[in-house]
Amino acid sequence: MLLGLIGKPSAGKSTFFKAATMAEVAIASYPFTTIKANHGVGYVKIDCIDKEFNVQCNPNHGFCIHGKRFVPVEILDVAGLVPGASEGKGLGNQFLDDLRQADVFIHILDVSGTTDEGGKKTENYNPEKDIVFLEEELDKWYYGILIKAWKSFSRKVEQEKQKFTEAVTKQFSGLKVKEEQVKSVLLKSNFPEKASTWDAEILMRFASALRKESKPMIIAANKIDLEKSQENYERLKARFPNLIFIPCSADSELALREAAKIGLIEYIPGEKDFEVKEGLNEKQKQALESIKKNVLEKFDNTGTGVQAILNCAVFDLLKYVAIFPASATKLKDSKGNILPDCFLMPPSSTALDFAYFLHTDFGKNFIKAIDARTKKALGKSYELKNLDALEIITG
Repeated sequence: MLLGLIGKPSAGKSTFFKAATMAEVAIASYPFTTIKANHGVGYVKIDCIDKEFNVQCNPNHGFCIHGKRFVPVEILDVAGLVPGASEGKGLGNQFLDDLRQADVFIHILDVSGTTDEGGKKTENYNPEKDIVFLEEELDKWYYGILIKAWKSFSRKVEQEKQKFTEAVTKQFSGLKVKEEQVKSVLLKSNFPEKASTWDAEILMRFASALRKESKPMIIAANKIDLEKSQENYERLKARFPNLIFIPCSADSELALREAAKIGLIEYIPGEKDFEVKEGLNEKQKQALESIKKNVLEKFDNTGTGVQAILNCAVFDLLKYVAIFPASATKLKDSKGNILPDCFLMPPSSTALDFAYFLHTDFGKNFIKAIDARTKKALGKSYELKNLDALEIITG
């Protein structure tokens, strides 16, 4: 699973990326700070099940703080997108190529209106423009892939009686488009039956619908703590009721994580408060108090927004579930680590899918799964639920 950070230059993508991953990346107030894509590991936050079993977990991957388990996900930060990117303007071609493997987009939007469409400093810019142009550029990207071979493609499908959904899936295979997603688009919208009769307008409508289905998106309303941000944020939610917005201050999250890293505060990412330790100077105290007052207390359901956005992308948009391999009688692995693993599985995954995910031999020799909580036996078709703890029995 790959989460792609997108948006115009200077919107705060690299700051969000560093806050989410604590990776060392270049951050500056001028456009195109990011030239090559940054890959890093961020984390989604779930309730750990260790307390249910009265144990303390020892994660192999990720970490656990006071019962909050952080499970790794891959994050990609790409060069800023400007109007005309689909025609190669800015770093558009590289940007779009980097994004092919993303499963979900996080649009880092400068909601403050202090940077223009190219990422340069300004005042009273309308961030609505950024949403409109970014959606258009992504739609044009999909349209460009579709139109390249459309005439011969559509005729061939009809003449050779190929399955349309299979043919479209093949055309978009480089973007991880699944046939179920193509089917879903066709079911939701009324497109003419004969593809060869589709004109440019219908093709664009189809490309847009397929893009939204295969690359769902959440908007991080970044720089929410600046002067005109909240006013802009409320206006954007009213203007685009079908889009998902979460208020965000990547700067604040980065400051809190860095303060926690050097022991100045105790902070669990995504929480609405932190505990101050000893040794803060007056300047540090004022900075932390400002974050608490202008971000955490104003938006206490989402904290700084960074963790809430990652969780929303994985669990709400992609609908993944977190699953613990665990035995009802033995919670340790061979090295003595307790509940060492937690894995993210796609929606509608079954106990058999989980067995294959753990090891091919587990899948081939699957007999049943055992629920570690209830000790109940589960068949191969059992659909996984979030925070399940399962043992795979093989023969």
